[in-house]
Formats: sequence, structure tokens, C-alpha cells
Amino acid sequence: MVPKNRGVTRKAKNAYTMTFSPRRDGDNCQVNYDSWTDDDVSLQTYFDEIGNSQPLSREKEAELAERIAAGDERAREELAEANLLFVVTVAKKYRNRGLSFPELISAGNVGLMTAVDRFDATRGFKFISYAVWWIRQAIQQALAEDSRTVRLPINRISLLHKIARMRQQLGEANGGEPQDEEIAAALDLSVSEVRDTMLSGRRSVSLDRAAFDEDEDSTLLKRLADPDQESPDEIITRSSSQQQLEAVLCDLDEREHSIVRSYFGLDGSEPMTLEQIGDRMGLTRERIRQLKERAFSKLRHPSRREALRSLED
Repeated sequence: MVPKNRGVTRKAKNAYTMTFSPRRDGDNCQVNYDSWTDDDVSLQTYFDEIGNSQPLSREKEAELAERIAAGDERAREELAEANLLFVVTVAKKYRNRGLSFPELISAGNVGLMTAVDRFDATRGFKFISYAVWWIRQAIQQALAEDSRTVRLPINRISLLHKIARMRQQLGEANGGEPQDEEIAAALDLSVSEVRDTMLSGRRSVSLDRAAFDEDEDSTLLKRLADPDQESPDEIITRSSSQQQLEAVLCDLDEREHSIVRSYFGLDGSEPMTLEQIGDRMGLTRERIRQLKERAFSKLRHPSRREALRSLED
């Protein structure tokens, strides 16, 4: 059972704000934002109470996933509780884009619960590397539904919604972020149409806007993140992805294995160009390209798709 003060504000029966376990109607999750403001005391209470949550071992995640599949609600809550802090970490990256911090966390928690319900531990992934996509997707969807600076034509909005739905469907089917090419093929569109439409749907935020409500002198321009600095969720995802990569690269032959590692700099060195790899191996650039593509075709097998995606990202 969830502790009574677990960062939850009850407005009415079965209506919650800022809860990691929103109301479910079938497969749908619902979160109510109405009573939240940035100075809501429940936000600090929420942070205090989730601050001691500890990450779970892969074995514990597998046990909980099995219990969840059998309908165990306590297992569902336990897996979610262990990852609430990670949702906050991801939500921080989306501040000052139109939604309040509690709204971002609430949206992220919806994504977390979707991941909890869909997680398949038999695929060999850590839960967090699977859940991060759903958390980001839910937050981005909430932001997309917020008001936009530029009003789009009706036909462009309709196409934007189709692309968003297809992105979600492909993401659910494959367990990861679909490529623009996959979306384009599924909707019989050109890749440029997909990219242009998604770009037009993004909201514009002035760099002169205050970065923090309490510090009007600190603008977004002054607070832009260092592009060379990894965020906490990227570090966690990279660590998990590295383990997956090492496992699937063993399926490649010796030359393919060497080319892929050199091309992406997987040994800690700078990534090498096809020409550089060819010079080292005594092969032409074209032959190296062919071997790289052959390796990628092996990695594109559905069972290895997630590992390949971490390379291409």
C-alpha cells in the first residue's frame, strides 16, 4: 500500500495530483494538475519522501515484472517507487518550456507507470534504460499539448498528430525511439515531410526568459547547459547501453567487431573515419563501408535493435 503522504494531494475520490500511481481506466492513465503550484508544500514533502528510494537490482526488477504481469499491484508500486527520483531528474531538463515543475514531474510519472506496465525483463534490459524513453515521451507530449508560440494550419496540426501517434505506436512495438525514416515509411511520407512537420510543432522559448522564477537576472542564455556535459539520465542510460552493446557485438566476426568499435570509439579513443580504419586494416574505404553496413544489418535484428539505437544516438 502507498504511504498516505507519499507526495499525493487528494482532490476527490480517485483523483490525484503529483502521484506516481495515477488513476487507470483500462490502459489509460490520468493525472490532475489543477491544484499544483510551484510553492505547494506537497512538492517539498514529495521530494523528502522519495529521497531515500534505492535502485533495484536486475534480479529484483525481473521478480517485480513477473509479479506485475500476474496482476500484483504492490509490485507495480514498488517498481515505480524505486524510480521516482529518476523522473525528477529527467523532468528538470524540461523546465521553463511552459509547464510548471510539478506538472512536468506528474507527466513524467505517467510515462513511468506506462513503462512499469509494459516492461519485459526477459529482454535483458535494465528497467531504467527502458523507462527513460516513456518518461521523456510523456513529458514531451504534455509540453506539446501546451500552448504554442506559432499557430499552425489545421492540416499541419492534423499531420503532426498522425506523426505523434505513429511515433508512439512504433515506440511501443520496438521498445525505443523510432527513427524518422521508420515513421515516414509507415505514413507513406517523405523523411523531409516528417522532420519539417515535427520541427514546426516545437515551441519557441526566448533565451532572454528568466531561468528561475526567483532570479530574474539569470536568463536562459546565461544558464545554457554545457554541451559537453552529460546529464544524469544520459550517464545512467549509457552505462546500461554499454553492457548491451558488449553482448551483441560478440555476434560479429573479428573484422566487423573491430570496425564497429573503431568507428564509434568504443574503446575510449576518438571515433575513426572509414578512411582511417581502412588505412589501419589495409583495406579500401569502400570495403570498410561494406563491412560496417554488414555489421549493422546484423545488429538491426529485432533482438538487438535497442543496442544499435544506443550506438546511432
